[in-house]
Amino acid sequence: MTNNFASPTSDVRLDLRGTPCPINFVRAKLRLEQMEVGQVLELWLDPGEPIEQVPDSLAMEGHAIAEIEDRSGFFALKVRRSAAQA
Repeated sequence: MTNNFASPTSDVRLDLRGTPCPINFVRAKLRLEQMEVGQVLELWLDPGEPIEQVPDSLAMEGHAIAEIEDRSGFFALKVRRSAAQA
């Protein structure tokens, strides 16, 4: 069985490694607000609380979590900007 869904290409990358919660969520949210609907933001997040909290918080804002990839030491989270603004 083959996967027909390719990983989305990032339009913007934001390195939030070393940024504590909830500052990392606030920075991600502000960056998404500057992007066009449908664009993909790639976030680099630390393990632990950041990767546990930020994806859920962005999903609650209405954005689509497209992919989470473990890159040994940090996580790459791809988020598709939605039209919804909570």
